[in-house]
Amino acid sequence: MVDQKHDEMMARYIAEMEKESRERLAEASDMITKFTALAASKGVVLGAESFEYIQTIGIVAKAQGIARTLLGPISVERDGLLPFNEIAKRFPPSRHYEGYFACPDFILMAHRCYRRRMHPVNNWAPRFIGLFWQFDSPGIEKYIALDEDRVRIDVGGQGYFEADTWYGAPFDEDIRNIKNGIAKLRPPLDLESRHISSFFADAYCLDIKWSELNGIKSFQALEMKTEDIRVEVGGHHYFPARYLHAEFDLAANCFRHFDGAIQLFTEEEYFQRRDSDFNMTMKNPAHIKARSSKLFKINGPLKAKDWVNFCCHFYTANPLTFEYFSGEYPKHTIEILERIRGQASKLATET
Repeated sequence: MVDQKHDEMMARYIAEMEKESRERLAEASDMITKFTALAASKGVVLGAESFEYIQTIGIVAKAQGIARTLLGPISVERDGLLPFNEIAKRFPPSRHYEGYFACPDFILMAHRCYRRRMHPVNNWAPRFIGLFWQFDSPGIEKYIALDEDRVRIDVGGQGYFEADTWYGAPFDEDIRNIKNGIAKLRPPLDLESRHISSFFADAYCLDIKWSELNGIKSFQALEMKTEDIRVEVGGHHYFPARYLHAEFDLAANCFRHFDGAIQLFTEEEYFQRRDSDFNMTMKNPAHIKARSSKLFKINGPLKAKDWVNFCCHFYTANPLTFEYFSGEYPKHTIEILERIRGQASKLATET
């Protein structure tokens, strides 16, 4: 009976969302017609099916490569990233909503992998995009990945806000003191999958590697999700993993380079990699190398405290990151774990 009521409630909710979408698109018919003509003048052919209303974003036009086409010729890094400041000269970053470059007729958006659970309809996951949009410092060059196949067209529309097991050497605030090697962090093994989903952002593990060569200390981190989290790309399903890389100049005592990417593993690659570490590619003859797309890049002198802040927010809602940098979970996570274990202990005693 409970399941039936839940299904009925969800059916009503979905029906209301579909009704609202139809109404919003109908109200925006003149806007859609005008934008369709603009896109056609740039060589992008759009039909009625190309437009969608998304509650968390607004009215979106969809077509392969539409964002880059509307942006026009621009220098592109070898890794596919675009220079933030060059985009900003043409389309100023929105003063009201982070993650957007606005112009009179459309809005370019940051890559969909910055959204909660990396799902295209969700709002930005807190708070990496906000930090990246606002970050500026002498000598810094920023690069970003865009949502290349979608642009928002209701430029005057409203925004949407939402406001214990590991091994390896610990983090040290003085980067020069960190020992080279591997660290691997996992959520507590006594937690149920629903708790890991709710309180650890579906994290299966967080892998860390530090290495050093010619006066440069290199950092790598890979966040693997649980097997329930998949994304569809080009008609195929992959297991997504968020990857960070940084280079620390020992002589200058600061980071000189920092970038992030999304890696996509096939099912076979995912199950081979998740219980291994960064040394797997050297040990394993299969040499697993996932598909990878860069999401951002910062070149120039970057202070360690700013770097740590970016890392924590890139791996948003994952207490494993906090545990690595501070040596313990956030206070609210500790309190939640205590309650969960207290309830489990009480149930075990009663039975």
